[in-house]
Amino acid sequence: MSDSVPIPSFIKFVNGGISATVATVIVHPLDVLKNRMQMAGRDISVTESQKSMGYIVRSMIKEKGVSAFYPGLSAGILRQATYSSTRLGLYNTLFTVTSGKDNKPPGLPVKLGIAMISGVVGAAIGTPAEVALIRMTSDAQLPIADRRGYTSVFNALARIAREEGIATWWRGCIATMGRAAVVNMAQLASYSQSKEMYLKTGYFEDNIVLHFASSMTSGAITTIASLPVDIAKTRIQSMKIINGVPEYSGTVNAMVKVVKNEGFFNLWKGIVPYFARIGPHTVLTFIFLEQINQAYKIVAFQNSSKN
Repeated sequence: MSDSVPIPSFIKFVNGGISATVATVIVHPLDVLKNRMQMAGRDISVTESQKSMGYIVRSMIKEKGVSAFYPGLSAGILRQATYSSTRLGLYNTLFTVTSGKDNKPPGLPVKLGIAMISGVVGAAIGTPAEVALIRMTSDAQLPIADRRGYTSVFNALARIAREEGIATWWRGCIATMGRAAVVNMAQLASYSQSKEMYLKTGYFEDNIVLHFASSMTSGAITTIASLPVDIAKTRIQSMKIINGVPEYSGTVNAMVKVVKNEGFFNLWKGIVPYFARIGPHTVLTFIFLEQINQAYKIVAFQNSSKN
């Protein structure tokens, strides 16, 4: 049977990158909106009504029409090609390694551990694209004189290296790795655990319905757990250096300043577009990944049968 065909580790990395990239292209406008809402929260000159999702959507459409929702798409694609290829490929590889001889899935603590490792490694590799993505998606919200005007992710990375030093590619890397640890523990471990739990109920089979239910559960858990860290990461990666001093000294400092200056619940500012982005992205990523993996197994099984 095709289900018994093993998937090489290299293919797991490729399939992970493809599935996440396709999902990103679909949900990119929501990522842009989420970043704009998070950046609006820090501007004291902006009224509360101007920080609302509805106002920001209307202003974006008024500025540039539909194209306002697609800045930084090239950076988003590069981010998935680096970050998600690594985290999904590494998680699935480690999942196989830690499974029992009878293919019994590892326990929840092991799932959490390998998810955290996969996320941290992926974040370290994908941070340069992440920095470019944050800057490109929030550029239109800056005063005209301060806008960077990057034309593509490669233009952004080249200018950042030339104007600010190549080390700036990894600005906020620790915050990004911290967020990735939280996101991947919540997302990957909860997806695997949800699949097992739903299958045990007897109401599900291993098909697209199960994948949808598991990924929706994973998306909700991931949203609540990771949004505060994501806001801190966004602030750090888009911050300016004032008189030689950075606005934030780290993730915790950024979160403390958000609570102090804007209120505790602003740690979940933009939760609707964030979930609207995380939910569909999680669902699409896992559904595409499952279907791509299954297609690979079928083709590999057919080829082995011919031989």
